[in-house]
Amino acid sequence: MALHTFKVSERGQMALPAEARRRWDLVQGGAVEIADLGDALVIVPAGRGGLRALLLEAVEAAGGYEALAANVAADDPDLA
Repeated sequence: MALHTFKVSERGQMALPAEARRRWDLVQGGAVEIADLGDALVIVPAGRGGLRALLLEAVEAAGGYEALAANVAADDPDLA
């Protein structure tokens, strides 16, 4: 999994690298969904078989975002 840092402009815009746009077929104004998990935003391509719904179900099944984040931090303290 690759992690990247992006700057958001004063107008609330950010640029997604061309490689990611091609990989996720986000060309010519492709839509994305943003899941606000409280302490994090997760951006997923829209219309891809309900990825956002699946993500939210997985977080809930793990006991909610706080429990999931605590488990991840316990497994990898560098992510805390």
